[in-house]
Formats: sequence, structure tokens, C-alpha cells
Amino acid sequence: MPQNEDRPLPGQELALDETPRNLGDLLQRIAEVASVRDEVYLATIMDALGTRSFGPVLLLIGVILVSPLSGVPGLATVSGIGLALISLQMLWGRESFCLPRWLLNRHISSDRLRTALRWLDRPARFIDWWLRPRLTMLASDSGAMVVAGVCLLLGLVMPVMELVPFSVTAAGLALVTFGLALVAVDGLFVVLGVVYLLTVSALAVTGLVAL
Repeated sequence: MPQNEDRPLPGQELALDETPRNLGDLLQRIAEVASVRDEVYLATIMDALGTRSFGPVLLLIGVILVSPLSGVPGLATVSGIGLALISLQMLWGRESFCLPRWLLNRHISSDRLRTALRWLDRPARFIDWWLRPRLTMLASDSGAMVVAGVCLLLGLVMPVMELVPFSVTAAGLALVTFGLALVAVDGLFVVLGVVYLLTVSALAVTGLVAL
């Protein structure tokens, strides 16, 4: 049974503390939540992130989609809706975001979540080694708006991606890249994310034409 402290209460506010510094930091915070609960709610994870800024949340959605959790039926659709809502608020110039209660009340078993976190541990350490502030203009201000626009498009098409094998994981990789770029103010990761999406899109179009 879910524990009461895991379920968001009416009027509950998300914490506004220090932003996760990298992917390993984000995974550690989620692991600490999963270690003391039978089921973990999205609102509880948001509290553990200690922020309502956009970078960590894009990173969180991407991590979910590249992990074994991506196989949960309907998860890509829910993630796409959340991603679209967050991206719209980012494009509107909001400094923090809000999500509907029904989305914050989504939950998953802690055992399944811990399995996904263990699977991600080694890739996270490798990725974090490359992170550093550079090309900062691309990861802030107008550059961040480009990221928001791309993420909005991904969010809108993500429900359809559930029908195409591996496409959700491909989108998740892009979101991880963009989330890390915003968290670490690393513009190189914005460039990598855009190049990656263009390459995947070109391959997909080529495959469709060849059919």
C-alpha cells in the first residue's frame, strides 16, 4: 500500500532548493526517495529534486524514457503530455512550472524504480565526466527557447511513438541531452542534442521512403 507521506496533499508546494548539478546527482536524489517508500509519486520525486526549474525536469523525463521504465504501458503518453505542458510554460517565459494534480499523482513501485536507477548508474558517471559550463549562450536565454520548442514538438508526437519500437528511447536520449545542457549550462550538449535529433529524423524519413 502507498504510504501517506508519498501522496501529494492539497496545496502542497514543491521545494525550491538547490538544483541537481548533474545526472548522478539527480539519480541519487530519486534513489533516496525510493529507499524509504513502497511506491513513489511524481510529486515526491519533484520535491526530492528541490527545484521547479526546467532543466532537471527535462532530464527526469528523459531518464525515465531511456530506462527500463519506458516499457510501462502508457508511460510515453503521460510523459509526452507532461513534456508538452512544461515546454509551453518555458516558451511563455515562466521561471518555474506547474503541473496538473492528476499527473503529480502518478506513481510507480520503488522496486521497479530502483532497478531502473541501477541500470543507469554507470552511463550517468560517464556522461557527467564530460559536463562543464561552455557555450553558455546556447544553454540559456534564446538557446533555451529553442530547446523548449524542440521539446514541445517531441511531447506532442510522443503518444504516437508508443506504436513505433525504440522511438520513445530515441526521444528520451534527446531529452537527457537537453536536460543536462540546461542543468550544467553546457551549450555543447544543446548542439549534440540537435544534431542527434536531425540524424534520427533523417534516418526515419529515409526508412519510410524506402518502404
